Amino acid sequence: MRPDPTATPLHSERLDLLPIAPEHAEELAAALADPALHTFTGGHPATPEEMRARCVRLAAGSPDPAERWGNWVLRLRADGALTGYVQATVRPDEAELAWVVGTTWQHRGLATEAARTLLAHLTATGTTTAVAHIHPAHHASARIATTLGLRPTPHRHHGETRWQTVLPHPPTASRNP
Repeated sequence: MRPDPTATPLHSERLDLLPIAPEHAEELAAALADPALHTFTGGHPATPEEMRARCVRLAAGSPDPAERWGNWVLRLRADGALTGYVQATVRPDEAELAWVVGTTWQHRGLATEAARTLLAHLTATGTTTAVAHIHPAHHASARIATTLGLRPTPHRHHGETRWQTVLPHPPTASRNP
């Protein structure tokens, strides 16, 4: 049985990726309060109460036993600010990735750093394929996906392009008889 890749804190050069919890709700709602973040995804910025309900739901995990939800908030170690989140819906054959960084912290490479850290973790835990669904006009997310090694496919889902890559197999320990 593969280890659960969704329940552990992760760390990158500048960020701590912490499993999402209800106590992150108020700070996460403030970090993601810019309506511009919803240009490609729709919706509106969550109120603290809406974000708390979302955090509770995400922390509880998927109701589908065939998938696991991994949701990590991004804590910038330099100043302790919560800057956004990354997430992975992990199924037996693939992990679907998403990333969001508040506008205050954009253009610093934080989304790329966090997504790269998540992808390395998923690869090490045996995930074989990574996908992301990106709006065709969302050039910043497309650049992140390209940096991660994902490539656009001809497939569309709700108006978004499916990006995909096959991940390398993690090294296995050799067994001596």
